[in-house]
Amino acid sequence: MSGNLIFKSRSLSFGEVSLSVEPLEKDPQKVPYVAWFVGEKLFYRSDACHCFEELEFFAKRTAGYRLNESAAGSAAGESSLQLLSPEHLAPVFLMWPHRRFNVRLSDAAKPEVPMMDGSAIPFFCEMRKFCGAPEELVFYDAPVHAEWDLDSDASIYGHVRITPAETFEVEYVLDRNVDRDGYDLKSAASVSIYSPENLYQIFMARTFIHQVELERARAAGLLAGVDESCGLLLDDSLCVEKSSGCCENTPSTSPKFRIANEPAMHKILDLIGDLSFICPALPRVRIEITNGGHVSHRQIMEKIIPYVHAGIFTQV
Repeated sequence: MSGNLIFKSRSLSFGEVSLSVEPLEKDPQKVPYVAWFVGEKLFYRSDACHCFEELEFFAKRTAGYRLNESAAGSAAGESSLQLLSPEHLAPVFLMWPHRRFNVRLSDAAKPEVPMMDGSAIPFFCEMRKFCGAPEELVFYDAPVHAEWDLDSDASIYGHVRITPAETFEVEYVLDRNVDRDGYDLKSAASVSIYSPENLYQIFMARTFIHQVELERARAAGLLAGVDESCGLLLDDSLCVEKSSGCCENTPSTSPKFRIANEPAMHKILDLIGDLSFICPALPRVRIEITNGGHVSHRQIMEKIIPYVHAGIFTQV
């Protein structure tokens, strides 16, 4: 079997892109390690997570990172390296914390992780063939107490609360309404992660977009690379309760969904991906979040980063 796993599909921005994942030696004595390369250049290594703060974060319907010129060793005037959409692949490395991986995005001009079907499951299934059964997950203590509102233009649209926990727990609520967002969507899910089995269903959840959002994004010149194979397109038949009070065809019950409350479950996948990009280990915290996204996930990560830096990795 080849030492590299190749993944190709459309991406959010660039049409078809590809990357390779190279599983390296297994070493229980070393911290979880994933090295990300863009083209031929090293972009980030999770065993040097103190360097994470050298990456400039941005969000354009996906998580993006930019490595400044001095950190990348670029010549004056040369474009800085970027890496887009790691949040569906990064959680898969949680399954094999004692393996080491090199991830190479083949084209620095198209530095985006392939969308595949909009979930993490295609990555997981192929990597499991090569890496074998998942291992015990790795956790670290993060005694964070924090709470804040999510607001835009002085209007509150969401909320985040973080408290310490015995494992990694999330309660995620999506509560979109037509007056504020242009469409209605209700979806909620909660998870407690103790073992690899708890992650499998989360990996199945696909990215989604409402028809209203898609039209806005296309008008803004975004999502040029995607088609219907890249996730789930929602419309009002899936998102709105009937006037009779029945909840048929809601996100918790629709036959279009792989799992119950797939939109909220996918937001949990995004959150885990944004947090595990820094290092393939999970913090022992409980996160309650309403109407979050990659920006609020980044805010959560900033609260947790000091405890990742401390290198407190212990097995459950």
